[in-house]
Amino acid sequence: MSDFPRWKYALVVIVLLFGIVYALPNVFPPQPAVQISGNRGSAVDATLKTKVEAMLATAKVPATSIEVDDKATRLLARFPNVDAQTKASDALRAGLGENYTVALNLASTVPAWLRGIHANSMPLGLDLQGGVHFLMEVDQNAVIDAQETRYADDIRSLLRDKNVSYDSVNRNARGQGVSVVLRTDADRQQAATLIGTDYPDLTVTDGPTTGNRFLLNATVKPAKLRELAQSTITQNVTTLRQRVNALGVSEPLIQQQGPNQIIVELAGVQDTAEAKKIIGATATLEYRAGLYTPQQAIDAANSGSVPPDAKLYYGSKEQGRRPYLLSKKVIAKGDELTSAVSGRDQQNGSPNVSVSLNSAGARKMQEFTNDNVGKPMAVLYITRTVETKMVDGKEVKTPKITEEVINYANISSPFGKQFSTNGLPSDQEASELALLLRGGSLAAPVDIVGESVIGPSLGADNIDKGFKAVMLGLGLVLLAAAIYYKLFGLVADVALFFNLVLLVAVMSLIGVTLTMPGIAGIVLTLGMAIDANVLICERIREELRNGSSPLAAIRTGYDKAWATILDANVTHLLAALGLMTMGSGPIKGFGVTLFIGILTSMFTSVTVTHAITALIHGGRKLKTLSV
Repeated sequence: MSDFPRWKYALVVIVLLFGIVYALPNVFPPQPAVQISGNRGSAVDATLKTKVEAMLATAKVPATSIEVDDKATRLLARFPNVDAQTKASDALRAGLGENYTVALNLASTVPAWLRGIHANSMPLGLDLQGGVHFLMEVDQNAVIDAQETRYADDIRSLLRDKNVSYDSVNRNARGQGVSVVLRTDADRQQAATLIGTDYPDLTVTDGPTTGNRFLLNATVKPAKLRELAQSTITQNVTTLRQRVNALGVSEPLIQQQGPNQIIVELAGVQDTAEAKKIIGATATLEYRAGLYTPQQAIDAANSGSVPPDAKLYYGSKEQGRRPYLLSKKVIAKGDELTSAVSGRDQQNGSPNVSVSLNSAGARKMQEFTNDNVGKPMAVLYITRTVETKMVDGKEVKTPKITEEVINYANISSPFGKQFSTNGLPSDQEASELALLLRGGSLAAPVDIVGESVIGPSLGADNIDKGFKAVMLGLGLVLLAAAIYYKLFGLVADVALFFNLVLLVAVMSLIGVTLTMPGIAGIVLTLGMAIDANVLICERIREELRNGSSPLAAIRTGYDKAWATILDANVTHLLAALGLMTMGSGPIKGFGVTLFIGILTSMFTSVTVTHAITALIHGGRKLKTLSV
């Protein structure tokens, strides 16, 4: 057909070759492997390779191959099955210690020439690869508590700096702000002006007056609370990503769900206890000034009378639960740490963690130690766990916060950015604390409210069922088109096959993670793709019935069907776009697959079929068409 230009033939050939090449890597299944990367400059070289070979031989888990990448940043040991991979991972973690990160992985078996042109297979999602799924809930009450406590401390300091007389500054019930008791109405008006100017996020109102007690209430504005809630979620997602990176998990999924929940999916991980220990933990450190004498701390613990500027804490069990009176003000917190390395103190050999602070934390620490040489400073170790109890036959989860003083000593000389925290109970706790601190401190505690494990065998079963579903759907559509539309149906079948190839190629190229909803999107795309060819064939039939010649019927059929095809697919694209932008997790994966599939089907159903039809019928005198 002369109306189909040669440049379109060239375009079709190029696009189809592209599809074949970039879909080809998915024919090569990934192989179970263990990936080892160095921490803190630990070398990944031939020596490490020899050491790993010896460890695997001792554990009686021989590797299929062990190779160090070209940049000497990681070592990859391949294994014949998942069981061998798991055993090898456990042996290597125990043998290499914290100097190396040992992670489960799936090693590519794609030939080097394909990888050289960035042709890789699609990564598999949790439901196809197996792994663990956590649903975590952020404790928004803790966010409100922390913010209102911070405002109370700031208001107290502000009034003290401005010489405004007051009796007390205390938090009200949660969410009801801070109450300030002043001595005169003039003091109340001055305090209201100062607080309103310095803290615009607070709403300041006068409270009732009782004798010489003039009350002022400062509550956090709802807009600020919403902003805090969202920023807390965002920071926790970032922190969890850092912790997962410390675990060395490949292709993790960490994303917000709803106003206060986070989904964490770790493909390839089967040990939920180890994952929960790192991901769900909220252990952190706080550095506070030590106040009063040891005897005063003991008296406060016995009497329950604690000075207003202090708070009572206790040491660890190893220290005999000794009481301490610490300042309510925090000098530096765990989220101001930039690095943490576990080790042992050179003087007494006790486990410790060497930490480095960021610029803000270092400045505060330097200022405090400069002014308080010879005075005590305490290190507070804070952990949060969730206790589950059965109440009336139902599980009730209650958060439990443990605060222990792990170190209490006088400041011998000023320090700022780098120093050590000594007195940790064991090497294991020192190592875990260092890992948590390197991952960052959570902005608010999170509780694991749901968890599930998908085994690798179930993932393999899902892959098998998904493959059969795609093949069955494709086969039925191909058969129906060929029977009903004869030669034009066979042309549509060829285009439908290339539509599947192009869809897989594009998804592989942009790195879309394949999940079960994604497979459902592929099956749906194949069913929808034939619609365009149905429209074209029916238009050609209509033109033949109206007396048009075969070649004219083909030309007119494609021209008239295009507008309808475009309208229908635009509406489908808008629906897929909505799923992509508004959905999350499986819904988003389904939307992405559907969006790409619609674009590829528009090309194959119209352009590719037109090119094949032109090759078959062009330059021939036809009396009829097999349609």
